[in-house]
Amino acid sequence: MNTFEQNNSSMAVTTGKLNTFTFFKLPAAWWCGVRLKYIDKKKAVVSVKHVWRNQNPFKSMFWAVQGMAAELSTGALMIDQIEDSGRKISMLVANNNANFSKKATGRISFTCEDGHLIKDALDKTIETGEGQTIWMKSVGVNEDGLVVSTFNFEWSVRLKS
Repeated sequence: MNTFEQNNSSMAVTTGKLNTFTFFKLPAAWWCGVRLKYIDKKKAVVSVKHVWRNQNPFKSMFWAVQGMAAELSTGALMIDQIEDSGRKISMLVANNNANFSKKATGRISFTCEDGHLIKDALDKTIETGEGQTIWMKSVGVNEDGLVVSTFNFEWSVRLKS
């Protein structure tokens, strides 16, 4: 039984449960300060603060830490809807790209609002048995509301055997 399953019914994915999951399954993200702050069916927000342990030599947040936060904002939505499906479905990042537009300092919040794309992909993989892919975007903004980076992740989903 995984972190999000209880008996035969799925449990709601919450910020607390997902942050606990991160501690055990994604410890690098957890130690860098990556935390899920909000989730519903369409949107997830992940926050991380620039501190000594996650900085680069240029006194800003290391790009990989931004990537972990951005990926979690998309992946949390995917986990939530896979749990809702009640099916055993694997998920994997197949591709990604990023754009960095400003130095990441202070608290950065990554928001993904692409939850509406997931259900169709899950329904198709359940119906056909074939894997599906979808692209999801996460935008990182600083405390002044300025975009510091934008990440795109291509998620692949398929039924587990």
